[in-house]
Amino acid sequence: QVQLVESGGGLVQSGGSLRLSCAASGNIFKINAMGWYRQAPGKQRELVATVTSGGTITSGGSTTYAGSVKGRFTISRDTPKNTVYLQMNSLEPEDTAVYYCNAKAVVRGTWTSSDYWGQGTQVTVSS
Repeated sequence: QVQLVESGGGLVQSGGSLRLSCAASGNIFKINAMGWYRQAPGKQRELVATVTSGGTITSGGSTTYAGSVKGRFTISRDTPKNTVYLQMNSLEPEDTAVYYCNAKAVVRGTWTSSDYWGQGTQVTVSS
């Protein structure tokens, strides 16, 4: 199947920056999109940002951002490495959550795209 390994979470002060990384591996035929979601205590998991596989190897593709992170977070990808990054600037205490990597991938030998999730990485922003 597909395994997603996240890294880059941690504790940062308000106004600081963090960069999350997520590498996908396994029996992958194609990744249609990768992205980040987050879940704060007592809240539902929500979309942070996604990027599709269109465009050139390291640029292009269609991106989507939650309104609360637009202008502060930037999602990017390295297609040959099946890796997605989330650069988070001007972090606020409200950004505190577990951040999950997501991939919409097609496994070799199949024809359908399925959702795969990482185990999550904690991001804590202190005020």
